[in-house]
Amino acid sequence: MVEWLRTEIFRPYPELLIFLTIAAGFLLGRIRYKSIALGAVTGCLVAGLVIGSQAEVEIDGPIKSVFFLMFLFALGYDVGPQFFRALRKDGLPQVVLALIVCVTGLATAWAFATLAGYGPGLSAGLLGGGLTQSSVIGVGSDAISHIPGMSPAAATDQSHLVAVAYAVTYPLGTVLPALLLAGVLPRLLRRDLAAESAVLAADLEASEADPDAGEGYYKHVLRAYAVDVAAFAGRTIGEFEAEQKAHGRRLYITRLRRAGEILDHTPDTRIELGDVLAVSAVRGDLVAYDARTHIGMETDDFELLAYRTESLHVVITNRNNSGRTIRTLRHEDFMPGVFVEEHWRAGTDLRVRLDSTVERGDTLVLTGPHRLVDEAARELGKPVPTSFATDMVWIALGLFLGGCLGIPALHAAGAPLSLSTSTGALLMGLVFGWIRAKYPTYGNLPSAAQWLMGTLGLCVFVTIVGLNAGPSFVPGLREAGWPLLLWGAVVTTVPLLTGFAYGHFVQRLPLPILLGALAGAQTTTAALGALTERARSQIPALGTTVPYALGNVLLTMWGSVIVLLRR
Repeated sequence: MVEWLRTEIFRPYPELLIFLTIAAGFLLGRIRYKSIALGAVTGCLVAGLVIGSQAEVEIDGPIKSVFFLMFLFALGYDVGPQFFRALRKDGLPQVVLALIVCVTGLATAWAFATLAGYGPGLSAGLLGGGLTQSSVIGVGSDAISHIPGMSPAAATDQSHLVAVAYAVTYPLGTVLPALLLAGVLPRLLRRDLAAESAVLAADLEASEADPDAGEGYYKHVLRAYAVDVAAFAGRTIGEFEAEQKAHGRRLYITRLRRAGEILDHTPDTRIELGDVLAVSAVRGDLVAYDARTHIGMETDDFELLAYRTESLHVVITNRNNSGRTIRTLRHEDFMPGVFVEEHWRAGTDLRVRLDSTVERGDTLVLTGPHRLVDEAARELGKPVPTSFATDMVWIALGLFLGGCLGIPALHAAGAPLSLSTSTGALLMGLVFGWIRAKYPTYGNLPSAAQWLMGTLGLCVFVTIVGLNAGPSFVPGLREAGWPLLLWGAVVTTVPLLTGFAYGHFVQRLPLPILLGALAGAQTTTAALGALTERARSQIPALGTTVPYALGNVLLTMWGSVIVLLRR
């Protein structure tokens, strides 16, 4: 059966072998014990090694490089805003901590690879598996292929050893940080991680978000009132809204029903007894106004209230609005019935405060009736409607420029030193992602498309690596020896312990934030899952963002560096 599959399907149609292996890898990656799982990437690598050892099919061509470049660009695009924000002063402590962890990880991997006499392949795999950075497989293999004087056959053998060492060291690289950060270190300090997370959450006024739960409290409400108070009738809509504005309240009449006919909002429309008004307001202002006393009884008018509403992202491009506060903007004549729901700057979600200053390039999320929101958006800047279409001009151009950035090489002692196309794609992804966050009027990459580029890109790459390395896995493991497991465990734990000592004794970071930062710096999501589970809180994740962004970049680049050190 295996021989028939090999000769009739796999060798003539290797693309089918890739899809079969990806399916098996994703299925294998779902295996979970508590908060620890293999994950899709490792699942695809293991499936590739097993199936490849039987299929014995060599998959050549640019497909492997294409998918890996897609993954690296998507990775940079995702973490770009956080990465550049981390370089600012307010992120400096976490930047320093991440640098210590990443540099220590490189130094430890290099030291023990040298001690064991490993070549560039096993060294890169030891680094990637011990620090759970899958992208090292691709970056290291790419760097190996450019080692001067190495024959193509030797380079292929060394590239296969990257996958072998990664597969051997990755399981412990995933399990040990989870055990160390969520269990061992808090116990050594005799600290209660859950209690400290609860205290920190209270200090930060943080709320625990449940993606399946909704808010019971709605800040902006829409109600219908029948006008039966004679003193209220006779005024215009504009006069009513000006009166509310003078009292600091946000109440608007978005439209009204008169004699069965629905009329849209116009400031000059005069209110009459018997009209039914659709009142849009901030809940607190509506309660303070007591509409039932001043206007009349509340009624349920589905047709009047069921008008089209819109939540629209608007980029502030009008210079006249830059430097103004949300308080002053919301009282403009073009903002009746329109509310500011969110405020974003360079990829950061800022809490909406009345005294928050709006700058050019900021994004405001406006909500309200479709017609009124569109008018307000034109006054503020450029609307950016939600789109599920990827800006392929922007993405493809970024990949091209990133590859070009990695081609030029300097020479030191006769050896070419270049970023490589893979590192170039990563760096250009960082830049393009940052530009997109700062000027979000172009470069759209929806989250689903970003997931496909990132996850599928890396999984296809490691699948092909595993399939090609499968026949040499057992001989390679025999060559490396079982001590590789021990060296991998050392590479995993030494950076974490070093970073913990610095963060705890020197920086004196709160324990939940410190442990989350260490998990981020070593890019181990399993450890973060174990931390949040033990803490019964998402507070440790607050320390993860900056170190995770920096760790992804540095550990990926270390794949080239360790090859240069061990060539």
